[in-house]
Amino acid sequence: MSDTSFRDLAFSDLDLELAGTRRLLEAAPQAHFGWRPHEKSWTLGQLTAHIANLFWWGTMTLTQDEFDMGAPMPPNDPPESTEALLATFDRNVAAFRATLEQQTDADLDKPWTLRSGKHHISTDPTHMVLRRFTLSHIAHHRGQLSVYLRLLDVPVPGVYGPSGDDRRGARSE
Repeated sequence: MSDTSFRDLAFSDLDLELAGTRRLLEAAPQAHFGWRPHEKSWTLGQLTAHIANLFWWGTMTLTQDEFDMGAPMPPNDPPESTEALLATFDRNVAAFRATLEQQTDADLDKPWTLRSGKHHISTDPTHMVLRRFTLSHIAHHRGQLSVYLRLLDVPVPGVYGPSGDDRRGARSE
């Protein structure tokens, strides 16, 4: 039997995910926070605010046994600046890390419920909720953000290695 905690196994890639997410947020041009690729899409500012606040969801998941979708959520207003955006992301990540560090294997395996008023949506182990609604959710929106950046002709930073825009990724002849 391994001495590795369930937390360490489930979140061994957390640093990689956080670094890639922060690089994409850093690349989002403040001058275009009001831009949207389509009328049904969020603005760049709204999308980046959502990404920066997703670790709030992770902390909430670790500190509550359920969540009602009708409850108040963090605002999704465009950030005032790139610095404010990154400060929000860093603050939410720090709170998440501190809370995650306190969790035992039993804490991460306990049932967690999502509902909308009296309507039950799902009940899953906490660790699955964290992966799905925090890390996988962020990966989804990072993909959207990379498309926004490409459409704005902003160099897209690499997340899991060099991107097509990273000079490090260019092959020398």
